[in-house]
Amino acid sequence: MTSFVDWLQHDTAGLLTLAAISIAVLLVLIIKLKLEPFIALIVVGVGVALIAGVSVVELVGTPTSAADSILEKGFGGILGHITPIIGLGTVLGAMMERSGGADVLTERLLKLFGPKGAPLAMGVTGLVLGIPVFFDIGIFILAPLVYVAAKRGGKSLVLYAMPMLAGLSMTHAFLPPHPGPVAAAGLLHVDMGWIIIMGLACGIPAWFVSGVVWGSWIGKRVIIEVPDEFIPEEKEADENPPPLWLISFIILVPMVLILGATVGNVVLEEGSTLLSVLIFLGTPTIALTIAVLLALYLLGTRRGITAQEIGAMSAAALKPVGMILLVVGAGAFFGAVLRATGVGQALADSMDALGLPVILSAYLISCALRIAQGSATVAIVTTAGVIEPSIAAGNYSSPQIALIVIAVSAGSIIASHVNDGGFWIVSRYFNMSVKDTLKTWTVLETILSVVGFAVASLIWVLV
Repeated sequence: MTSFVDWLQHDTAGLLTLAAISIAVLLVLIIKLKLEPFIALIVVGVGVALIAGVSVVELVGTPTSAADSILEKGFGGILGHITPIIGLGTVLGAMMERSGGADVLTERLLKLFGPKGAPLAMGVTGLVLGIPVFFDIGIFILAPLVYVAAKRGGKSLVLYAMPMLAGLSMTHAFLPPHPGPVAAAGLLHVDMGWIIIMGLACGIPAWFVSGVVWGSWIGKRVIIEVPDEFIPEEKEADENPPPLWLISFIILVPMVLILGATVGNVVLEEGSTLLSVLIFLGTPTIALTIAVLLALYLLGTRRGITAQEIGAMSAAALKPVGMILLVVGAGAFFGAVLRATGVGQALADSMDALGLPVILSAYLISCALRIAQGSATVAIVTTAGVIEPSIAAGNYSSPQIALIVIAVSAGSIIASHVNDGGFWIVSRYFNMSVKDTLKTWTVLETILSVVGFAVASLIWVLV
């Protein structure tokens, strides 16, 4: 028994076996026993640490000093990075919804593209609104507008829904302030500006192929009628809706500020006053705070929304964020355990021995975890923990690490099926059977994932 434990703790094959067992146990706890993912990640992380010989003091600290423990540093390191970003992004999205900005954006695009271009208009709406709004909230906001467009067009609901869903899914997977890319960027230590650049470069082609090309093809073959009860009642027109330019401006402010810091860091002299200003304004938390304050005033207070309404709206929007943060924190702790025990390094060495590029390994691991347990966030944070030693040892540039983040994010959305909550939201909101949802949404997500990864791999060769 002692020799077996010693083999698990010190031999490369033993460490790999420990890694495989830990991930298998994690999946069993989440899939079979229905344990909350953040609890499962803590249980497995503690178990791996103890089996691998990590001391109790190193793992959890002492009653008087725990700040340097793996548990607290694992949780705290990532949460300090992502919590304000996700929280501010959530409030920004809620303000966009409350102000009627989504309606303004959709109506203007439908007029611009005309009846024949309505599916593309819905896709662009999903793409733009998906930046500040979480995926499921985006569906809740835009589904009624999709129903109306499909009813007016007299064609399948699928034709109008797929481009919109592709836009929401792409931004949710590839762009900040959404939890997946923000968490992966924090765990792999890369500038958020590079995530935006690579996310747009890889995500827009993936959105076009999956949402517009595939959506147009499948929308003519899977015919879904719009039930009368799906058609929303006519709302009273807002006498003073926010203008489109204002909605666009508020969405773009944080992205432009973050990109300004990234570009400035490359082209400006270190220590210059301008660079210091750009870095300050382009810090994601500062950039999003500026955007939120602008939204609260320009879309809220100035348009007659009271402080009490804004407070209640923000509180309601932030409620679901707690579980996301717990999963990300627990995943970061699990990754810290893998690093501390040597399991992560053993996996990195094995991937190098197989000759697989790290970007491909990252994608395949993320795909496997996504398909097995359904949660994109769990897939991302677990994959990032596994590959972090390879990234740290590989001397990769910021653009390359950003591409790895995109690969991990792309893997985390592949093949959405019955173990994914998003699958059932799409099925319910767009009147589709399980079979039709598999034929439309599941294929869309797979195309989005594969094309996003393919573009990331192509850029990887060039950078």
